[in-house]
Amino acid sequence: MVQALLVGIIAGLGILDERSFGAILFGRPIVLSVFVGLVLGDVKQGIIIGAQLELVWMGIAGIGASTPPDYVTGGVIGTALAIISGKGIGIALAIAVPVAVLAQSLGILVRVINLYFSHKADEYAKQANFKGIALMLWIPAVLFFLSTFLPAFLAMLLGAGRIEALVNAIPKVWLDGLTVAGNLLPAVGFALLLDMLYSKKMVVFFFFGFLLTAYMHLDVTAIALLAACIGIIINFFIKDDNGNGGSDNQLKQDDGNTDNLTEGEIDFE
Repeated sequence: MVQALLVGIIAGLGILDERSFGAILFGRPIVLSVFVGLVLGDVKQGIIIGAQLELVWMGIAGIGASTPPDYVTGGVIGTALAIISGKGIGIALAIAVPVAVLAQSLGILVRVINLYFSHKADEYAKQANFKGIALMLWIPAVLFFLSTFLPAFLAMLLGAGRIEALVNAIPKVWLDGLTVAGNLLPAVGFALLLDMLYSKKMVVFFFFGFLLTAYMHLDVTAIALLAACIGIIINFFIKDDNGNGGSDNQLKQDDGNTDNLTEGEIDFE
């Protein structure tokens, strides 16, 4: 009961991250899963599962009026039930992804309901009713909290033993298939991220990093340091498109040549 309550609170606070806490990244799977693991007594497994789930959802973001899958609810429930069942990352991904998609509909419903309170806040603003405005700000936050707290709490309270029995009843070949599929999902996450960041000028660096990892077996730290060095070289030493030198050379060229410029000829951009 206590664990179910704590897991539900973790999920509720996670959904409020971007809405009430200033987007401190508490709601990311790699953070929430650690706290779920702490509550359930297996922090190591929580970190492992959280890292895998983060790879899956790292390219997902709510842009404009779009509502992405609820990775908070999916991540918390998937991590919790995977730790309880002891089946690892395969079950976590198999549970987290469909739960996130289902919870997406609940999130849309909450947003529709919150429109009423938004308009009500406008009415209170016209009346200079500050208490009413404050109340209309708190109610949507509470509804968002409940939209993730209740599914996580009920999944833990009612489904822990049943989920464990269900997982044990799943044939091994199915579990192996889920594990393989789970290992492929991080690639999907990277593909979504690359689709957002794709640039013809930058794609060569992606393949360069892939070669360093796949064939030269460099770790992430080494590749990051190499990337930083390349960035510095490009910024300071390689000529730009106009044939001018880097930043330092450009400053030297400009030094002493501004005496004859009028105010209208100086480009401040």
